Amino acid sequence: MTALSPVLKQATPITVERGAGCYLYATDGNRYLDFTAGIGVTSTGHCHPTVVEAARAQVGSLIHGQYTTVMHTPMLALVERLGTVLPDGLDSLFFANSGSEAVEAALRLVRQATGRPNVVVFHGGFHGRTVAAATMTTSGTRFSAGFSPLMAGVHVAPFPTAYRYGWSEEQATDFALRELDYLLTTLSAPAETAAFIVEPVLGEGGYVPGNTRFFQGLRERADRHGILLVLDEIQTGFGRTGKFFGHQHFGVRPDIVTIAKGLASGFPISGIAASRELMAKAWPGSQGGTYGGNAVACAAALATIDVIESEGLVDNAAERGRQLIEGVRARATKAIGDVRGLGLMVGAEFTTATGEPDTTTASAAQRLAVDKGLLLLTCGAHMNVVRMIPPLIVTAAQVDDALAIWSGVLDEL
Repeated sequence: MTALSPVLKQATPITVERGAGCYLYATDGNRYLDFTAGIGVTSTGHCHPTVVEAARAQVGSLIHGQYTTVMHTPMLALVERLGTVLPDGLDSLFFANSGSEAVEAALRLVRQATGRPNVVVFHGGFHGRTVAAATMTTSGTRFSAGFSPLMAGVHVAPFPTAYRYGWSEEQATDFALRELDYLLTTLSAPAETAAFIVEPVLGEGGYVPGNTRFFQGLRERADRHGILLVLDEIQTGFGRTGKFFGHQHFGVRPDIVTIAKGLASGFPISGIAASRELMAKAWPGSQGGTYGGNAVACAAALATIDVIESEGLVDNAAERGRQLIEGVRARATKAIGDVRGLGLMVGAEFTTATGEPDTTTASAAQRLAVDKGLLLLTCGAHMNVVRMIPPLIVTAAQVDDALAIWSGVLDEL
């Protein structure tokens, strides 16, 4: 009998039959409150009626119109609609399928546009699993080990992860910016550095938010040296953090934004946005792909943006995010060293009595939550951070339900 690859490991033992809103229903009849959202993908919940109807209608008229062969109306409409929510000046789009593809497209663009070979990424960042994206990923060796040599030209600077360093946020930010300057002096000359590529909130790296001074410092250095600033909004975009894009918390202007995950409520679509002037510097033939800008995915993305706006989901993410992080902090035990996050990205970091990462207890907490009907994931370099990523439609009552389950989990550890 054929089977899935044995190295594909599930975070839960559940086989799902259907989903609705914030819930998944297993084949055994059990219902689970889903605080994974497909790793931040099902932004409008499972099978939102508006998204379902848009996809159903599109399937009946055009499924695939390969977009370097023909244009199709859902993609053109999505381009226009994204112009109403993207940062000012980012008025040119390229579509792909996955976050990794978007990151690779951004990398190709910054190198071609600047003629510079190097990029700087930040410690703890996750950008994907393809070769270039995995080279730029530093949230854990599991994403890049075993298929060296990796891509050249990638240098790693610190992210202001205050808890890891045992410092205040001010101290961590001072350190991160100082070390970035040192990197530009010792490892990658500014004249050879094409871009800084960074997440507004570290995702796989442990749900660590950046801060205004750090991101403003990146922007100032980018402007001074002619370096492009690429903000990886694949997990933080489309309302997840309580702003439409995560970088909007920090008042920073990006040159390129990468998008995916929550854009289409579960349909595969990703992309990069830049100014027309910058995008035009891509070399002819360097952008394309068979499935990019798929018609059904574009229709679902249009419906997703409609739902996010009409149902006030960005504000809901901010409000429910505050409720969630306050609740997790209030229930923290000695097993939890830090609780942090932004909007509906909340992480609880498990540590030992001596402050060391406690992967065993974090894993036990995640598994016990599943047994009690709450789906969670872990992240961080040591997989000792339990993360909560509910859909943006989550209600106050559902957050309370999740917190009650979480309290029971912590009581039993």
